[in-house]
Amino acid sequence: MDTGLLLSFLAVDLLLVCVPGADWAYVIAAGVRGRSVPRAVAGLLAGYALHTALAVAGLAVLVARSPQLLTALTVAGAGYLLWLGWGVLRRPMVPQEGEAGPQGFWRGAAISGLNPKALLLYLSVLPQFLVTKGGHASVAAQTAVLGALHMAACAAVYLAVGALSRALLAARPRAARAVTRTSGAAMLGIGALLLGERLL
Repeated sequence: MDTGLLLSFLAVDLLLVCVPGADWAYVIAAGVRGRSVPRAVAGLLAGYALHTALAVAGLAVLVARSPQLLTALTVAGAGYLLWLGWGVLRRPMVPQEGEAGPQGFWRGAAISGLNPKALLLYLSVLPQFLVTKGGHASVAAQTAVLGALHMAACAAVYLAVGALSRALLAARPRAARAVTRTSGAAMLGIGALLLGERLL
């Protein structure tokens, strides 16, 4: 694949990965409660590996070849992000050490496997970086490379988030609340940008 295209995808992907959401909440909770952050992150990556496998099997190709479907999925994903972001701003939730919470590899896999942000990435963002004409690698191979790049970005960001939450947020509930509110504002911003790009 073209290096410029890979770097462009990585830039967009990192923006999405750095928007706090369900994955962040799970990793932060693991860090704050003293659980294994690497195990939590490994579980999240397993969910994304499943998304990548489904995309390689042809889901991303279908979306890449249908501009109407791509627009519909992008609008639906953007609408969901706006709804989710507004809900987070209205009722910020802060993980606390005394709360019962999810743990383990399989819970992490379920969280990322059902994460709407992942569906948004694999169904509306990733297909825009696939080259379907010319002498490029097969669409399946391109999808696998982009999926692997996404998982690498997730691993780097989530391991850092988990380590920082353990070091900083466990003893600072006000800071944890600020992180949650920032997450809501970021979701609103990304949702608005996606809607503007597709509808204007």
